[in-house]
Amino acid sequence: MEYVQLGRTGMQVSRICLGAMSYGSTKWLPWVKEEEEALELIQMAWNAGINFIDTANVYSNGESERIIAKAIKKFNIPRDRLVIATKCFMPVFDDTSVGIGTVAPGDIRLVNNGGLSRKAIFDAVEASLKRLELDYIDLLYIHRFDKNTPMEETMEALNDLVKSGKVRYLGASSMRAWQFTRMNAIAEKNGWTQFVAMEDCYNLLYREEEREMIEYLQYQGIAQIPYSPLEKGRLARVVGTSTTRAEADADKPWVRKLTDVDNEIIGRVHAIAEKKNVPMAQVSLAWILSKSQVTSPIVGISNKSHLDDAVEALKVKLTEEEIKQLEEPYIPRPLIPM
Repeated sequence: MEYVQLGRTGMQVSRICLGAMSYGSTKWLPWVKEEEEALELIQMAWNAGINFIDTANVYSNGESERIIAKAIKKFNIPRDRLVIATKCFMPVFDDTSVGIGTVAPGDIRLVNNGGLSRKAIFDAVEASLKRLELDYIDLLYIHRFDKNTPMEETMEALNDLVKSGKVRYLGASSMRAWQFTRMNAIAEKNGWTQFVAMEDCYNLLYREEEREMIEYLQYQGIAQIPYSPLEKGRLARVVGTSTTRAEADADKPWVRKLTDVDNEIIGRVHAIAEKKNVPMAQVSLAWILSKSQVTSPIVGISNKSHLDDAVEALKVKLTEEEIKQLEEPYIPRPLIPM
């Protein structure tokens, strides 16, 4: 395993980040791995040298965080060798079967449950620490931009959490470049802690972060932590094949239909994979790892082959011609709604 600094910070993280959205309860999403299997996969990732784990309070309504806590205890993983990232913003419910967007607006369960007010952030962090059974969070992301809360309120609350020792570093996820830059500018103006990482969607089928966000990240030395580097597995299999997750997500509003351009890109991934005699996932991950601003792509590991592909991808080096071949068909597409 390779280790790199998280942006301009001195903290080192593994080149692969373990995505823990895959661990929790099948009541939340049918493709999620339950505790017993999840613990085994976390142990395998740790043994492979992965020290960076990404979760969120909303994943299986907190069950993902609880499973991570159990893994740390069960496998006697030293706390100081782990980098735990979690998130706040989304509402969390007591019932693991309550999914994202299934509670109607106006439901009393949504009152002060989620968002980025001072109250919501503090409550979310306290709850995450309790579920994780930790004294501090290494990297706290705001999961989305909150248009209903003043940016100053959010940034001051986040700064206070860092000063309290409950959070070590701050990051943001899934927002427009102007929102991210504005929030960091407010923090800088007031002498508050700034964001050091951006977790965003970036892969061969969705490169819209190249419009503005990536240039800002490079200029500021902010780490890019891409989620969905394999576009929900689509960049790891030939067109026409399916998986449990693909079937479960088929009718979800956040899953878009593949276009002819997408199919062309996937076909080129397949061709290069065959030429190099490696799985498609390794080629797709090798492409994202070739980008200088990328610190650690978040990889969901649901079986040992996923882990093997992630680790082996570090050894796959693409030529300039191969990178050009993979990127050439892409055309700009509408931004993901946020």
